[in-house]
Amino acid sequence: MGTAGLFVLCVAVLFICVYVSVDIPDENEAARREANVYYWSDGTQMVSTGEVNRQNVELDQIAPSAVHAVIAAENETFYEDSGVSPKGLARAAVSMARGQETQGGSTITQQYVKNTYLSQDQTVTRKVKEFVIALKLDRKKSKDEILKGYLNTSWFGRGANGIEAAAHAYYGIPAKQLNPSQGALLAALLKGAELYDPAVSAANHERARERWAWILDRQVGVGLMTKSERAKYRTFPEPRKRSRSTSLGGQTGYLVDVANRYVKQSTGLTDEELARGGYEIHTTFDRGKVRGLERAVRRVLARDTDPKKRAADRFLQVGAASFRPSDGAVLALYGGPDATEHFTNNADTSGVPAGSAFKPFVLAAALQNGLSVREQPVVEARLADHAPGVPRGTLADSRYAADGTLRLSGGAADPDHPTLRQALVGGGNATYVRLGTDVGRDKVRRTAVAAGLLRQSMGRLEPAFSVGTSTPSAIRMATAYGTFASAGVRHDPYSVTEVLKDGESLPGLAPPPAQRALDQDVARQVGDALRAVGRDVGVDVPAGRTGDQDRLKSAWFAAYTKDMSTAVTLFRLRPDEPQLLPMSGVAGKKSGRGNVLPPRIWQEYVGGAHGAGKGR
Repeated sequence: MGTAGLFVLCVAVLFICVYVSVDIPDENEAARREANVYYWSDGTQMVSTGEVNRQNVELDQIAPSAVHAVIAAENETFYEDSGVSPKGLARAAVSMARGQETQGGSTITQQYVKNTYLSQDQTVTRKVKEFVIALKLDRKKSKDEILKGYLNTSWFGRGANGIEAAAHAYYGIPAKQLNPSQGALLAALLKGAELYDPAVSAANHERARERWAWILDRQVGVGLMTKSERAKYRTFPEPRKRSRSTSLGGQTGYLVDVANRYVKQSTGLTDEELARGGYEIHTTFDRGKVRGLERAVRRVLARDTDPKKRAADRFLQVGAASFRPSDGAVLALYGGPDATEHFTNNADTSGVPAGSAFKPFVLAAALQNGLSVREQPVVEARLADHAPGVPRGTLADSRYAADGTLRLSGGAADPDHPTLRQALVGGGNATYVRLGTDVGRDKVRRTAVAAGLLRQSMGRLEPAFSVGTSTPSAIRMATAYGTFASAGVRHDPYSVTEVLKDGESLPGLAPPPAQRALDQDVARQVGDALRAVGRDVGVDVPAGRTGDQDRLKSAWFAAYTKDMSTAVTLFRLRPDEPQLLPMSGVAGKKSGRGNVLPPRIWQEYVGGAHGAGKGR
């Protein structure tokens, strides 16, 4: 008895020494690291970025049934115990004495300590530290704080650290929306995702099903679920297929890049702050439209181009964007074939001339200014000579006569002097060069910028300016055409609706305010003129495009409906060379320098909606 008593005393003294010498360390770096999670417009997860796929959440952001499932499976006495399992420590000592690895059996508090403050090494030294720190932590932190930390740091497989990332990885929903059956499966994964992820193998599926059922029964046994509630969950909750949720490939990288730049511009966040992670970024991107646009580009290029046999089809690049005119939301982008291989976002890059797709802004400037402003007395007199009292807004049906004056249409067709409406459809570069001169190219530039193009993308104010030497991005071209769709009201593009950090919404992300850019009647008349362009390529919507008279190194098509404005651009660019390549012969000799391809992409994208038919 004396020997036994001495042994107990020595163990007690040793424990006191260890207890005094071991402090609660700082959290390890891995435990602090979080991901930024991006969401589609419907609230489903788009991608998680960062070295660690984790998004910390509060307990009230986790379904209570999922919390109960974890407690029942891992530590049913969690709220009553002191945070440690003496049996677990003893088992670790016995295993070491036998030359085996240490075993599990830790409490939730001990597992949280291992995840947050220590390494994953299976040694008795680490186990003793875990035991002591857990005792101290249980006195320092509340049970809810410990439980929250455990649920946010635990590994669930599929690259998911924490229950929020796991809920998205397995079911595509936030942790708050987990039902009791789904929560039980996630709790089963804590025993080892490599053995319990049902998508890995048939053996895993069977193990997962058995443990899932046991956890539900266990909740009844410990009083965390009623028998009647348990009876509702007899069907195994099959998770979604495993996906590359952290991949920036395809269009995802382009979308994330656009969202990040908008967030930094709107909130003042820096690259460093974003890189620390922990942000939930809700975007305006429509998953179906993004995939539909990508599919349309791929199908048209595969069907109508042949880079192996036709040299002119090599190095083709496509950029496209869809925009909602009613509020400015960017709905979809096509930035290139793959963001991890083609790093420039073709939907948001300048340097590609707009060509005849720019002419609607010249027409809008003419209608907006009426060619009768005081700075143009000669033109005003000519208008008065030919059409006394002609109201502002009739120029779309006017033509230049041989003497350079502006006449109202209504006579026989004159191919050498088309009306402004006809010149939009059939080319008419000379007509629009003259119109831009008469209106004033500075006014044309102001009108284009007011509609939504960026000032820095405007070309030099020389005669060719009016026929598209400016180089807007596809996003901005869709924006400006959207101004015509919204009766002259401009909505600047935005791509993020909300950013959350630790459950709090960051300020500065309200949609940009609407601004009147054009008179309503001006926007309507431009739209009427653009509808003739759309009909010329087989679609009954207002559209602008490059045509046969364009000699610039690009092809464009922009069209809009009440709900969506879309711009598609096509150009050729050799990797690592800044100069655009010629478009002659793209898609064959009869293609009009590739001009047929952007309308076909739009038609493939929109499908049979809005009267889309076969392109020429």
